[in-house]
Amino acid sequence: MSNKTHPRLCRDCFYVFKTDPKCKNCGSPRIVSHKNLLSLEIAHIDCDAFYASIEKRDDPSIRNLPVIVGGSHRGVVTTCCYIARVNGVRSAMPIFQAKKLCPNAVIISPRMDYYKKISGSIERILTTLSPKIEFVSLDEAYIDLSGTQRLHGEPPAIRLAKISKKIETEIGITISIGLSHNKFLAKIGSELEKPRGFSVIGHSDTSSTLRDKSIAKILGVGKKTE
Repeated sequence: MSNKTHPRLCRDCFYVFKTDPKCKNCGSPRIVSHKNLLSLEIAHIDCDAFYASIEKRDDPSIRNLPVIVGGSHRGVVTTCCYIARVNGVRSAMPIFQAKKLCPNAVIISPRMDYYKKISGSIERILTTLSPKIEFVSLDEAYIDLSGTQRLHGEPPAIRLAKISKKIETEIGITISIGLSHNKFLAKIGSELEKPRGFSVIGHSDTSSTLRDKSIAKILGVGKKTE
C-alpha cells in the first residue's frame, strides 16, 4: 500500500520522509511505503535463490546466465536463479526437464557444506536484530522485533533495511523482506516482490492480500486438503 501521506523509507540511505516518488535525501527510487511501516514488528527474511546466488557471486562469468543448482541428468533441481525461472524452471523439477526448458543453463552440483557456512554468516548478522528469531532453513527466518525499537533506537523497518544492505554488501547476496503483524503474512510479504523485495502487509490489508491466494499458502495444506 502506498500513499503520499504515508511514511516512506529509502532502502539505500534509510531516510524517512512522506512525499516524493524518490528519496529526498539521496534520490534513490528504492522506496517502501505503508501507513503502518514504522509500527509493524514481525518479519520474514528469505534469501533470493540462495544456492544459485552464491554460485554467481563466486563466478562472475555466469552472473548473467541461467544457473541451475542440482544433481545429475537423473536428479532434480535444488534451486535455480531468476533467469532460469523466467524460462519455466522450478525447484524439484527433474533436471532433464529443466534442460529442455532452458538448454543454455549452467548446471552446478550442490555444495551443501559451503552453503551452510554462508548461512552461518547470515545468521550471525540476523541475530543482531532480535533474540526472538526462528530459522526454518538455511536461507530463511522469522524474526519477532517486538520491543526492539527501544534497543536499537529506530523502528524495525529501518533496522531491516539496514540489515538487508549489510548482507548484500558483506555476504554478496540479496534478501527479500516481508513485514507484517504475524508470521504467516510476513512470509507471504517476502514472496511478493522478489528479488530484493520489501513488502509490508498491515492489518487493514489482510483481507485484500489473501483474497486471491490459494489456501495451499497455509503451511501443511497439501493438494488433497486444498
